Amino acid sequence: MKPIRLSAHALNYMDKRGFTAAEVEQAIRESPWQPAELGRLECRKAYSFGKEWNKKLYTTKEVRPVFAEQSDEIVVVTVYTYFY
Repeated sequence: MKPIRLSAHALNYMDKRGFTAAEVEQAIRESPWQPAELGRLECRKAYSFGKEWNKKLYTTKEVRPVFAEQSDEIVVVTVYTYFY
């Protein structure tokens, strides 16, 4: 399987959006891919959370990476996270 690389943009948002590189990689490797804007791809994976985020308790965190599949690697352009 191709290596997964997070872009500088995605890396810069890890703390602000509350995701880890391991969660992103797991989502890409285990979840179905869907078409996204600009010819990119995306997928979604929900994780048990059970913690506080921005002063509110959430039971679930969903990670949605947006990425481009290239011939030799997968490049993660950005990652969205949802807490519920």
